[in-house]
Amino acid sequence: MAVIPILYVLAFVLSFVTVLLLIPPFSSLAFKIDFVDKPRKDVERKLHRKPIPLTAGYAIFIGFFVAYLVVVRDFSMQTGAIFLGGLLLLAIGTVDDWYKTKGKDFPALPKLIVQLSAAMLVYASGIVFTGFVNPLSGQYVELPVLLQFILTTLWIFGVTTVINFSDGLDGLAGGLSAISAMTLFIVALAMGQSNSASMAIILVGITLAYLRFNKPPARIFMGDAGATFLGFMLAVISLDGAFKQATVLSMFIPILALGVPIFDNLYVMLKRFLQGKAIYQADASQAHYRLLRAGLNHKQALMVLCLMGTCLGLSSIILMLVQI
Repeated sequence: MAVIPILYVLAFVLSFVTVLLLIPPFSSLAFKIDFVDKPRKDVERKLHRKPIPLTAGYAIFIGFFVAYLVVVRDFSMQTGAIFLGGLLLLAIGTVDDWYKTKGKDFPALPKLIVQLSAAMLVYASGIVFTGFVNPLSGQYVELPVLLQFILTTLWIFGVTTVINFSDGLDGLAGGLSAISAMTLFIVALAMGQSNSASMAIILVGITLAYLRFNKPPARIFMGDAGATFLGFMLAVISLDGAFKQATVLSMFIPILALGVPIFDNLYVMLKRFLQGKAIYQADASQAHYRLLRAGLNHKQALMVLCLMGTCLGLSSIILMLVQI
């Protein structure tokens, strides 16, 4: 469906304002029910020194769907699958965050099952990586159904996971998500994909509103509930947009748009594997922790990684322009 330019502005403003207004009451509620991430001096990846509310994810979730349903007015089966998948991630993320408030770690297996289930819902709705255009013949190569299922599910699960793993420094996951979403918005606009562009600009709005409260020093966290939802939406947007009718070369567009969390976490997982450690065991091996140990302060580490994300995003846009 076509979306006129003014609706993109409206979608951005509505999502931004909704999250901006919802975060303060959700923050107050978190303190009342003790739903806060408490400092733990014995854990290197816990960088904050006072209790921080873990409720921004609910404002992010509400802000996205309020803006999407009000402005875009798409009530399709695909929207239902995205909503239900996001709700599943919000639910399991809430359980994980509740464990955090008690100083415990939630088991990885239930999260794995729910995240894969959310990815399968999206696949079942028809948002699928079906194949690519052969650059030599110009013909579309449609992949076998099983391979379509595997690649679609792994992409959604993988991006969901890497954005969540990047949420270890004030402003980082939100900042990288905003940069990636803006990149995907520009790509979708250039490719004439209005639905993907709408979702992307809404994601820009909610992440920028969240960053008003999460920039160093953070006053609120989105927790696993919010970080997995952002990753999930970025994966869906790229599948619905940049991966459609992709050539072999243009398949790198969404990978570059999400380059910092993807490449960093691939490096971390490979390093853990070679060291015989559990791949998904949380530790302090991501790039932001390495930069802090190298002597950078929080703001400097954040600026370095966001600058890298911006450079990769610009590379993604240049690659798209070459394709056009």
